[in-house]
Order: sequence, then structure tokens, then C-alpha cells
Amino acid sequence: MQKSEGSGGTQLKNRATGNYDQRTSSSTQIKHRNAVQGSKSSLSTSSPESARKLHPRPSDKLNPKTINPFGEQSRAPSAFAAIYSKGGIPCRLVHGSVKHRLQWECPPESLSFDPLLITLAEGLRETKHPYTFVSKEGFRELLLVKGAPEKAIPLLPRLIPVLKAALVHSDDEVFERGLNALVQLSVVVGPCLNDHLKHLLTSLSKRLMDKKFKEPITSALQKLEQHGGSGSLSIIKSKIPTYCSICC
Repeated sequence: MQKSEGSGGTQLKNRATGNYDQRTSSSTQIKHRNAVQGSKSSLSTSSPESARKLHPRPSDKLNPKTINPFGEQSRAPSAFAAIYSKGGIPCRLVHGSVKHRLQWECPPESLSFDPLLITLAEGLRETKHPYTFVSKEGFRELLLVKGAPEKAIPLLPRLIPVLKAALVHSDDEVFERGLNALVQLSVVVGPCLNDHLKHLLTSLSKRLMDKKFKEPITSALQKLEQHGGSGSLSIIKSKIPTYCSICC
């Protein structure tokens, strides 16, 4: 009997020891797996690419190459951004060490202004690079080509509402681009712009109350009068009575 009881006690002891060893082994395996996963996670987050995603460099925001119009930072690409990304604007931005410039795929004078000039005018409302530069510089360069008046004048009824949208925009830089574009257009089309001035002068009158815009708007009005001839003065005065003619 004693031998039997001793044998049974030994078996129970061995069984308990085996269970303890199994639990210890399982615990060790779990710890090992966690350590391996933690090591992999540490390696992935310590890689240059992952570190850049977690902590983007300030230069990424300034580098035009990092801007993806279809990325997360843009909820919905504008019409101009979509057209530019698909190659619908026949020019590309060339980055220089001092200043940027446009490179046209073909001579600008060979291009039709319809609808390119209108598309570029719509791009004046953009607020991100490179679209801001492409739109304002493209608009300016297109109006400098030979034969620009004949191409631009028929588009005035469609161009004016687009320029007006830039002039009433809440962003100051968009307004300034719209104002410059308006002056550039007046140089090209001359008195033909007079019939459309009344649609644009109201927004100029409102901004004229802002001190920082008083000088550029006054200068723009003087150029509109200069290129619009005698007929432009009465139109300007009807909307902005305080305006002083350049002839005074």
C-alpha cells in the first residue's frame, strides 16, 4: 500500500510539474513573439520613409514636387488643377534657382485662346503652387503674343465673369492676381473693355476701402482709363466717384 501511495504521489507531482513547465514555456513563447513584433514595429517606424510620413519635413510643404492635387491634403481637386494634371494646359513649370518660368509645348502664338485663356483666368483663383504661378504667368504670356487682341476680344463676355470671381475672392493674393490680369487685359483689348467695366468696378470699390489696396487699385484704375480712352472715365466715376482722372 505504501508503495502504491508513493507511486500515485509521484505521478501527481510529475503531472503538476509538467503543467507548470508547459505554462512557463507558453509564457516564454508569448513574450518572445511580442518582443519580435515590437522589434519589427520599431524597425518600420525607424526607417527614413516611415519617419518622413510621421514627421514630415517643413521643406515638403514648400517643394512643389510633393504636392499631389489628388492627395489627402486636397479634398477635391479644382477644375484647373484637374486639367493641369491631365496635361490640358500646354505648358509646364520649370524650377530655377532664382525664379521659375514656363516652358510651352509649342509656340504660344500658335495656340487658340478659346478656351485656354479662360481656363488660365479660372486658375487665378487657385491658392496652391504650382497652379498659382502657372495660371498668372500663362495668362500674362498668352496676352503678349502677336495677334492677341483679335483672339481675346471675342472672349470678353466669358472672361469678365471669371475675372470678377477672382476680384471678389476673400483671399488677398487671389484678388491681386485678378487685378493684375485685368490691367494686362486692358492693355490688349483697349476700349473694348469699357462695356464690361461696370461689372468689375463694384468689387474694386469695396476693396478700395482697405488701405493696403488703395494704391494698387488706384494705379489699376488709372491704367484702365489710359487704355480705355475717354469713354472709360465716366464709367469709372459712376462706380467710384472719388476717383481722380489722370488728365486732372
